[in-house]
Amino acid sequence: MDIKKAVIPVAGKGTRFLPATKQLPKEMLPIINTPMIHYVVEEAVNSGIEQLIFVTSSGKEAIENYFDRNIELEDFLKANNKEDYYQQIKKIGEMVEVISVRQKEQLGLGHAIACAEHIIGDEPFAVILGDDIIRAKEPATKQLIEISKKNNFSSVIGVMEVDPDKTDKYGIVAGKYIDDSKKTLKMTDMVEKPKPQDAPTNLATPGRYILSPSIFKYLKEIPRGAGGEFQLTDAIKYQCQKEDVFAHIFEGDRFDTGSIDGYLDATVEFALRDSATKDMMIKIIKDKMARYEISL
Repeated sequence: MDIKKAVIPVAGKGTRFLPATKQLPKEMLPIINTPMIHYVVEEAVNSGIEQLIFVTSSGKEAIENYFDRNIELEDFLKANNKEDYYQQIKKIGEMVEVISVRQKEQLGLGHAIACAEHIIGDEPFAVILGDDIIRAKEPATKQLIEISKKNNFSSVIGVMEVDPDKTDKYGIVAGKYIDDSKKTLKMTDMVEKPKPQDAPTNLATPGRYILSPSIFKYLKEIPRGAGGEFQLTDAIKYQCQKEDVFAHIFEGDRFDTGSIDGYLDATVEFALRDSATKDMMIKIIKDKMARYEISL
């Protein structure tokens, strides 16, 4: 057995990026010249995922189209001797098999994942949030898949350490480390956005999961939670009380591109990491700091 399917929920309205997202899906906003969703799908593919299930809503067709072939554009590029661009565009259309499922009402992350049950079936699968980018030597999803394999394909929640005063922005896990590396925990609890004084740890999940198919049973049992939505956190809480569920501190740098500050952070960081744009970004930063008399 292997983990070959991933669910990517992209049905949200992207209100924090209005008016840009009035017509354009948030996930298609570019980091430099590459849509943020591209980085997420690339991570999935590099983790061995062969089939993606996008959970979408009305107005998200641009995401599906991006990962489809565009023969007209390919022919144009080829006819105009733009071979590099041709190969790049062709590769995107061939990256991975894509299936789309409509979430007709936005009733939370748990509800979005439940929409894909008929495609997932009785297999363990990955969940990757479309506006969280993680840059790592080994893809974060692949790291979690390896932990799941070592533990009979149990659910594994990707976690990172956050400032204790920011626990109310995340799902927070509790548990006991299973080895001396203190990277993997056997979970005992998961709490959605607890106040700092109520948080069991400072280990937060930023949107990477490997889930056993039994999660669908727990998603059917949970009531509506925070915000009147069906929270994945609540289902995982049930699951870890009934069976083994693990949390793993992944290695890599995470960018919350669903927020304005995270999006700006990723844009600057990615530009500085790329040799083609590094000098350009450094010059822009220096010029702006001089112009607005900013000193460090």
